[in-house]
Amino acid sequence: MIKTINSRHTYIFFLTIITLLPISLILGPAISLINVLIISFSFLIMCFFFENYQFLKRREFLLLVALNFYLIFNSFISLDFYSGFARNFGFLRFILLFLLINYFFFRFEKSNKLFNTWLILIVFISIDVFIESIFGRNLVGFGRVEINGVPQPNGTRIVSFFKDEPVAGAFIYGFSFIVLGYLFNRYSKDKKNIVIILFLSLLFFTSVLITGERSNTIKFFIGLMVFFLFFDFLKKKVRIFSILFFIIAVLTVFSQSQYLKMRYITQLTDQFTREDKREIFFKRNIYINLYKSGINVFKNYPIFGVGNKNYRVESCAPKKDPKTYYLCTTHPHQLYIEFLSEHGLFGTIILLSILFFLIFRILGVIIKSKNYIQAGCLIYILTIFIPLLPSGSFFSDFNSTIFWINFSLMYACNKKTNIFQSY
Repeated sequence: MIKTINSRHTYIFFLTIITLLPISLILGPAISLINVLIISFSFLIMCFFFENYQFLKRREFLLLVALNFYLIFNSFISLDFYSGFARNFGFLRFILLFLLINYFFFRFEKSNKLFNTWLILIVFISIDVFIESIFGRNLVGFGRVEINGVPQPNGTRIVSFFKDEPVAGAFIYGFSFIVLGYLFNRYSKDKKNIVIILFLSLLFFTSVLITGERSNTIKFFIGLMVFFLFFDFLKKKVRIFSILFFIIAVLTVFSQSQYLKMRYITQLTDQFTREDKREIFFKRNIYINLYKSGINVFKNYPIFGVGNKNYRVESCAPKKDPKTYYLCTTHPHQLYIEFLSEHGLFGTIILLSILFFLIFRILGVIIKSKNYIQAGCLIYILTIFIPLLPSGSFFSDFNSTIFWINFSLMYACNKKTNIFQSY
């Protein structure tokens, strides 16, 4: 017989460690890792104490375990076993994160504090981004870095509280759909609240826009359009008006910022419209060269790839064939090319088959249930897989944590899909 959690202290503990997930990402990879590990061990202790093992038979759990076994196998066929060892074996923590979040939502209905805290945090980071864009530094002094008047790498990009990493846009984008879904679930029946929610949507998007993270801005924009057009929390006329107002507001922000014009328009149109620069663009553009390098790695290791986190091992090593073009870097900055170069056709098919099956198998339930937290998580996950656009490394701690938070909530926050619910 399965024992149940009825202790308020246990509820507060679980609520705290889950709520702290985005905050730990801001504090740094070490803090984020510690927080996820605390969650992982907490779930294992909970299972032992309450004798709750019903999840072991769930298809979702078995597929995630199969994915973990593949990653472990990938370590043994990698160019360098130790490069990807921690990443591949450590994937287990995201399975346990998935399980604990599902269990928390299964046992406790009071999750408003979690989402309200995340909402306040995302609003605060968004405002901080605007402050840094205006004054050059954020609330604690992080911002543009210059040495003897010369801007340093990432010096013109917004970093907010991430100090020297230009990932503030990715962070806001990664949690915005969750909190917007929560707001629509709870407050969309009141017209006044709708206006506030639409304003927050605009705030989140423009804050990502002004970070200069072009790929995340495009993904966020596509996601918002899908969110507004295909889900009926707004009447048709209101949706059309909201989108038009949204576009006008964004264009207004553009018109007031020379940096945004340069970042999103001038840098691209100038190189495509001028014939003398077009050829140089295709030869020197960093992303084109990254993609070309990643494809060359895949061509040399087409079946199994070089191994997770081994792209740098291959691309930075002395070339065996001088005709092969490699660009020495940590990863090829495009999800599908990363999969192909590090996992080959064999691993890419396994990864995409498992992930897409788990995502699309509950699509009908999400649409019928009209649970907008689920819808928001689904949209974020699908925009991650948009082809061609640049991306961070899928298996990095930062990106993986945000992805698996969204993936976990997509299942957890609906009784019909929560893996601890029999349906």
